[in-house]
Amino acid sequence: MDRPSLYFITLLWIAIAVIVHITMFFVTAPFGRHTSEKWGITINNKLAWFVMEMPSLAIMSYYLFAYKNNFDSFVWILFVLWIIHYLNRTIIYPVRIKSTPKKMPLAIALSAIFFNVINAGLNGYYLSNQTVPEEYDLSWICSTHFIAGILLFAMGMFINIKSDNILIALRKHGETGYKIPNGFLFKYISSPNLFGEIIEWSGFALMAGNLPAFSFMVWTCANLIPRAKNHYDWNVKNIPNYPKERKIVFPFIY
Repeated sequence: MDRPSLYFITLLWIAIAVIVHITMFFVTAPFGRHTSEKWGITINNKLAWFVMEMPSLAIMSYYLFAYKNNFDSFVWILFVLWIIHYLNRTIIYPVRIKSTPKKMPLAIALSAIFFNVINAGLNGYYLSNQTVPEEYDLSWICSTHFIAGILLFAMGMFINIKSDNILIALRKHGETGYKIPNGFLFKYISSPNLFGEIIEWSGFALMAGNLPAFSFMVWTCANLIPRAKNHYDWNVKNIPNYPKERKIVFPFIY
């Protein structure tokens, strides 16, 4: 595939993200606290997370090791950062979360698999097949956009994992129901875990400096901003004394 064709597919992918973003403000994704039996067959939440995130981990691992030219420059850094994130999301996170009676609809897991296949496919293909060594050479890792991007990525991952830790620790073994998380960025926003992911992949797009990476940032915002809004609305409606002064996902802004 030549670069113009790859760019055309990626731009189409971005356009779909915009449509999904608008739709998600009217249709709540039915998993977690929003689970609905109306969406058909459901599966264990731990299994669902593993199955739906695995394609992203597997595809980028394949592209990293299947093409020797990935180690002729510093492009491997982007692959490794991606793989670190998805090792946590695919294996570590599902092991740590508690199984709940609320299962995930199979349709949601399948849609996530589709997204991860396309998303990882576009990014992996670009980085391993469309890259010349000069694009990610020593000057790249010394550039302002790389340094700023990797700092944002690290900060976003820290925010995401620390927020997940707080959420996971809310319930003791055998407990059900929802509690109000406090501390850290929960003082300011309802979904700092989602905020962390937005920061993380914005940093990745900044340091990578290519269209597929930008498309992942767009998709991250398209999915997580309306999901954070749904979380906030649910919390206010269902949790007594929930602090309404908290913003939704961006501190002091929204």
